[in-house]
Amino acid sequence: MSANGWLQIAVTLILVATAAVPLGLYMARVLAGERHPLSRLLGPVEAAFYRLAGIDPAREQRWLGYALAMLAFSAAGFAALYALMRFQAVLPLNPQGFAAVPPDLAFNTAVSFVTNTNWQAYGGESTMGHLVQMAGLTVQNFVSAATGIALAAAVTRAFARSGAQTLGNFWVDLTRTVLYVLLPLSILLALAFVLAGIPQTLSGAVEATTLEGAKQTLALGPIAGQEAIKQLGTNGGGFLNANSAHPFENPSALANVLSIAAMLLVSAATVVMFGRMIAAPRQARALIAAMAILLVAGVAIVYAAESAGNPLLTALGVDPLQGNMEGKEVRFGQALTALFVAATTGLSCGAVNAMHASLTPVGGLVPLFLIQLGEVLPGGVGSGLYGMLVFAVLAVFVAGLMVGRTPEYLGKRIEAREIKLAMLAVLILPLAILGFSAAAALLPDALASLANAGPHGLTEILYAYSSAAGNNGSAFAGLNANTAWFNTTLGIAMLAGRFAYVIPVLAMAGSLVGKTRAPATAGTFPTDGPLFVGLLIGVILILGGLQFFPALALGPIVEHFLMLAGKTF
Repeated sequence: MSANGWLQIAVTLILVATAAVPLGLYMARVLAGERHPLSRLLGPVEAAFYRLAGIDPAREQRWLGYALAMLAFSAAGFAALYALMRFQAVLPLNPQGFAAVPPDLAFNTAVSFVTNTNWQAYGGESTMGHLVQMAGLTVQNFVSAATGIALAAAVTRAFARSGAQTLGNFWVDLTRTVLYVLLPLSILLALAFVLAGIPQTLSGAVEATTLEGAKQTLALGPIAGQEAIKQLGTNGGGFLNANSAHPFENPSALANVLSIAAMLLVSAATVVMFGRMIAAPRQARALIAAMAILLVAGVAIVYAAESAGNPLLTALGVDPLQGNMEGKEVRFGQALTALFVAATTGLSCGAVNAMHASLTPVGGLVPLFLIQLGEVLPGGVGSGLYGMLVFAVLAVFVAGLMVGRTPEYLGKRIEAREIKLAMLAVLILPLAILGFSAAAALLPDALASLANAGPHGLTEILYAYSSAAGNNGSAFAGLNANTAWFNTTLGIAMLAGRFAYVIPVLAMAGSLVGKTRAPATAGTFPTDGPLFVGLLIGVILILGGLQFFPALALGPIVEHFLMLAGKTF
């Protein structure tokens, strides 16, 4: 580690914090239907969408209606994307002449992009034509991210409103988020990426001659546009197989910093939006503090582990000052690689600028554990906020048990119904992750997909199902996931991680919105100070530890001690 490395990390995080505040305030105005700088320009477009779709923007929905609208929209998106991939061979804008995507891979990919996971069991430059990339994957990058923000806004209204029945209108929230937030931001970032050297073209590929005289085919396409919404929407799906480690997706240190800042920006701004919508910015700052503490701790552990390197390589004469540079791009260095690793898994982004399988065991443990904590640091756009609010509800419940008071959060009494629904949501991840991992660890067909034996092989399986259920999408590498078993079970895990999680959360919001918001009294447990921040962090870590520590002990933890003893896998 070095002071220069920490300076790079600090500057990037300060950039995010500086931009997130005005963006969050703007998002609150957009989702509240207030006038804002883009109202005059895009307001007629928004109204035209409602007329064409037959939507009354003034008519709000109860939690069940909101949930059904979200599910119907997601199902339609899945069907459209699946059809695009299955009929790719006969559709236009396929200059490479790619064949139709096989059924199991098409199912997995369609589920992946609709759930904002963007898990990719294929190489983008050798599988998907431009029409699928633009009209299928990029469109889902916008609307799946907007769906998460809309759901966060609905849950926020449950705390902001008193004695109400409705949570907003899904179609209105979705339209406003895409039109006024994600689309303008993506245009600006795509232009910045083009200036940074990322290609944006409809050409299929070019042939280059290397210095040795060999011929090399370089895949091209509308990369900058997809890269922008990939990062802003915490989607993470790469146009190219190497993702943000590829020089066409991430050509320089400047592009790398922009990528990290972009993927953190909207998720952080969503928490600011929450504080503005409930008229209690101090509450938002408490949530951001808990997120930031855990995220920075993750960055520090990865940075320290990778700087220390592998003692087995040091014994072979590798300079210990170089640390572990395997699988990393030298143009980014260890500091911004560590930040990217922790950020992309503390979020539900899944983009990678280094191969996670090449991290040291402890370095690989951190991104795996950050995903398993529930993707709340600060999590995916929207999904991170409502996931953190579930933990906040559990934290005040624990505090109420300790002091013997009925727990409250933001003036709403937390009773048995809310706790049951919160726990139902929290238990979805371990059920999907550990259940499918256990099955895969016993099936010969699944084990045949592993590139490594022993604890490293178990980590490959754990990481795949954690990434899928957590709607992250990053891969540990080494695992051949493009098989019928993994395409199907990972797809099911993605569906559970998105929809089986959010339905109980919306039901909890539907219960809370009808409660009267009571003013704070002398006996109210304050949820905007350091004590609550510490309690919230403790609840997150204890739940994560209780659920996943035994599996982690058999994977990256034991691999670390075996590495110190001279054993590798």
